[in-house]
Amino acid sequence: MHELVFEVTQEGDGGFVAEALGESIFTEANTWDELRINVREAVAAFYFDRQPPARVRLHLVRDEV
Repeated sequence: MHELVFEVTQEGDGGFVAEALGESIFTEANTWDELRINVREAVAAFYFDRQPPARVRLHLVRDEV
């Protein structure tokens, strides 16, 4: 796998939730910077025994009202 994409949504309290598309990886954080760190850690843990993707992207999804 060359790229892993996370769909990110912002919660009502301002925090962020990230879920990988195509893999069972999920994490959350209070800030964007904290989320980036948590995603890196989650990916490293998930791929601890195999080659991780070359690139990880965060895709922020915002619903328009």
